[in-house]
Amino acid sequence: MKANEVRKMSAAELDNKLAELKKDLFNLRLQHATNQLENPGRIAEVKKDIARVKTIIREQQLASR
Repeated sequence: MKANEVRKMSAAELDNKLAELKKDLFNLRLQHATNQLENPGRIAEVKKDIARVKTIIREQQLASR
């Protein structure tokens, strides 16, 4: 996911995307703990996506002040 894609989303879409990414991260960690995860690099990708979404949410909050 690119930052410019995230910037185009509305606040509600960002909240939904954040919840979805957190759920994905939980599932990936569960798979990793049970040795079922095929691509461990995916955990880092999801973490970075979560950080991107949180950053954009914070930027929008500061811009609305």
